[in-house]
Amino acid sequence: MENFDVIVIGGGPAGLSAAISAAQVGMKTVVIERGDYPGTKNVMGGILYTKATDMVVPEFWKEAPLERPIIEQRIAMLNGDESIMAAYRDPAWASEPYNAHSILRVKFDRWLALQAEKAGVMIITETLVENLLYKGDNVVGVRTGRAEGDLGAKVVILAEGVNNFLAVKAGLAKPLKAESVAITVKEIIALPKETIEDRFCLDEGQGATIELYGDSTAGMMGVGFIYTNKDSISIGVGAILAPLIHNNWTPNDLLEYLKSKPYVKRLLHGGETKEYLSHLIPEGGYTQVPKLHRQGLLVVGDTAMLMNSLNREGSNLAMISGKIAGEVAAESIKADDVSDQAMMVYETRLRDSFVLKDLHHYRHMGKFFENNPHLLRAYPKIFSNAVKLYLTADGTPKKERQKEIMKMVLQNRSIGGLTKDIYGAWRALL
Repeated sequence: MENFDVIVIGGGPAGLSAAISAAQVGMKTVVIERGDYPGTKNVMGGILYTKATDMVVPEFWKEAPLERPIIEQRIAMLNGDESIMAAYRDPAWASEPYNAHSILRVKFDRWLALQAEKAGVMIITETLVENLLYKGDNVVGVRTGRAEGDLGAKVVILAEGVNNFLAVKAGLAKPLKAESVAITVKEIIALPKETIEDRFCLDEGQGATIELYGDSTAGMMGVGFIYTNKDSISIGVGAILAPLIHNNWTPNDLLEYLKSKPYVKRLLHGGETKEYLSHLIPEGGYTQVPKLHRQGLLVVGDTAMLMNSLNREGSNLAMISGKIAGEVAAESIKADDVSDQAMMVYETRLRDSFVLKDLHHYRHMGKFFENNPHLLRAYPKIFSNAVKLYLTADGTPKKERQKEIMKMVLQNRSIGGLTKDIYGAWRALL
């Protein structure tokens, strides 16, 4: 049996970041990826944040296959064919050090894997890890589906994604539930770069994002998104799996529903679908984060439920968790101590970082929306109707118009209901 210092299961951003940080300090490291190559099985909306990535590969933007630096972020609330829009734009975000870029995962993950190989990491593809190997309570390696496929390790890092089969087998996580995951489906639609820049009011090479709430998911808990790439647009929608099943919607139904909206339809006009992708993402939040360690084992990225959906942050949480895990694994191996107590340093550092601090801060948000499903149906309608009434110039005195707006609001939500919703949102954001 071949032995390594560190075995990483999964070739996504979390796993590759872990491998890079371990290999850079001399650890004999291998990444085992079930896809043809890193990136083939990986899906996300497509926004990569600069700070976290720079901590793994300094000044990555000088050579990484990025699409567009994001200089504008819009938020849209949909109600039927109506939409309300807010946006923030900063042209300075198109210059170093940047804030975020749009990316295509197949290209980026292959590049990140190359950086891992340059650091000395071995990458084994088209290989499924079936189980962990134990010596007593210690994890000491992995069993793959290949003949003579057992590999030994001093530390194993689980970056298997949201499908947490090995984490469950190791006794660290519980099986996934439909309430704690979202199904995301997206298309990559080709458009000339000049058309993209014209429709999104961008200068050459600049990018924009749009998050769409409310009727973008037919009132179910979730969000739609549109991201600009160099010569394509990524459009997708994600919704919690449980209500999707309850309402007999397929993920494709939801995507087509979003694409039929007039505002969205106009942005996509003339485009050609080049790729269709679907994936589960973790949505359980802080309360669903599993035990992150045991003897000789660490859990990172989506497997650890590290997703901050409210702020559209997942890749940066994944990469930082991977980086910290790789560092802790190397330190423990050098100290000849891979006990559970030694592995606990990983969780301590994660709690000291923004990763678990942010998840803890928003720990009540998911339950708040789950307990108040009317929020994504009632309030887009209220806001849309209020703005429409206010902006309609038909000779009605403004004082009368204000009364109409208040009457309309109270017809859709009582004073008691409004007070309860505002207080609940305030509590959830504390």
